[in-house]
Amino acid sequence: MRVLVTGADGFVGRHLIGRLVEAGHAVTAACRPGTEPATWFRSGWKGLVHVTPFELSDSDSVRAAVGLPHEAVVHLAAVATVREARADPGRAWLVNAAGTARLVDAMLARRDTDGLDPVLLVISTCEVYGNGPPSPRVETDSPRPQSPYAASKLGAEVAGLEAWRRAGLRVIVARPFTHTGPGQRPPYVVPSFVERLLAAKRTASTEVATGNLEPVRDLLDVRDVVEAYLGLLRGGEPGETYNIARGEGISLRELFRRVAKLVGVEAEPVPDPTLVRTGDIPYLVGDARKLQRATGWSPTITLEQTLQEMVDAQAH
Repeated sequence: MRVLVTGADGFVGRHLIGRLVEAGHAVTAACRPGTEPATWFRSGWKGLVHVTPFELSDSDSVRAAVGLPHEAVVHLAAVATVREARADPGRAWLVNAAGTARLVDAMLARRDTDGLDPVLLVISTCEVYGNGPPSPRVETDSPRPQSPYAASKLGAEVAGLEAWRRAGLRVIVARPFTHTGPGQRPPYVVPSFVERLLAAKRTASTEVATGNLEPVRDLLDVRDVVEAYLGLLRGGEPGETYNIARGEGISLRELFRRVAKLVGVEAEPVPDPTLVRTGDIPYLVGDARKLQRATGWSPTITLEQTLQEMVDAQAH
């Protein structure tokens, strides 16, 4: 299968490309102009991965990428953090929502021209659920986004599913819950904990600055999330939305404690107002039974393995 991956040079995109190549697929990696492939392109991908420029705010760029032959599109490109979206909400909407609308429009135009009918997997986020009861979220729960990031990602879902209802574009929406793994960098929570705790160990510090540690999150390894994406390309139903989740919650306080133990440092978390995120969702855990029924997917990598690999990677 020929697969176009937008945002291919990002954290998740790099893992996805590697897995697609491993599975025997041909990949077009769509990246923002100016991105230097040498910083992320693996030598083993030569001849198997084609890199093309891609800018969601530029219709010509989107049409050019979509104009390449492919049977599936995985749409990862986005303003991808709550902090970045909050700094410029207008840009978040321009990229995430309007950019997805631009992408689906280009795909529909291409279908009308040459008859190609690729699957479009729109990667959304669990953050669209917003506040709710302390129980796992299911896809039928009403979205209640409470950040510019979550709202703009819900806009991307709406843009994709509108094209499915109106014109039959084969759109599938994935809502991954919090995921991490080798290669992720701050300001995401796990690499931030690892970085600060390793620094505390080097300096013999007994205190580490943190944000709010009370929220509970459903934490997955990025490699398991990538497997779910491949499963949805094979077995997902167009017009449907799927949670990708472990189904287990862990508080950020407990997560901090586990990372500190792996680092081998005794340090107390100290709240830092500059790291506190207003509007934090207290409990965000997912129910992935719909995904499991459709694809047979289930997570295979334990949280302990993920954390250990991340500590080892940053420590050396």
